[in-house]
Formats: sequence, C-alpha cells, structure tokens
Amino acid sequence: MKIAIPIAEGRLCQHFGHCETFALFDADPESKTILGRKDLEPPPHEPGVLPAWLAGLGATHIIAGGMGQRAQTLFVQQGVQVIVGAPADEPESLVTRYLAGTLTAGVNACDH
Repeated sequence: MKIAIPIAEGRLCQHFGHCETFALFDADPESKTILGRKDLEPPPHEPGVLPAWLAGLGATHIIAGGMGQRAQTLFVQQGVQVIVGAPADEPESLVTRYLAGTLTAGVNACDH
C-alpha cells in the first residue's frame, strides 16, 4: 500500500493542488505499520497532472483535506482510493490513524 499526502509547512495541505511536497508512505495494512516515507516535489499544478503523476508513482490511496471533483474522478479512474476532509495534521499521524481505522474525515475543503 502506498499512501500519498499533500504537505505544506509540515502538515497536510488543505488544498490538494497547492501543496509544497507530497509525502509518499509505504505501509503494511496487515501489521498496520509505516514501512517508509519519501517526500517528493510535485510537477507544476495543471488540471489532471497530479493524479496521473501520483498513480505513476504507485500511489494506492490519497489522504487530502480538499480536492476538486475532477481530480477525485481521475484518481478513481486510475484505481487510487481518495479520502477527503482529513484534518491538517502531521502526515505520519494521518497514516497511522488511517491504518488503525480511526481517521475521521470531515467535509471536503475544496468547492470546485
């Protein structure tokens, strides 16, 4: 399992397309542990680019605060599970809570 999280200032960026970096976590869903983390600078933000880029890196899940409907659709078409409405917490905490089944997602912070 590879979980991608958009990051700004060390925390989840509430607007998916405007993050500074993406944290890409390798995780084991059976043992509910993080196996590794890689931080990557995304390509320039243009419609449709980030979903293809992250899917190409092997992302299977993305945890975001807010994400437009088009990006969500593109992720689903690539077989990537989308979780929106996550709080602006540290990425390791979000992944740990997701693996434990305790991540509470709220309202999508993006309205386009």
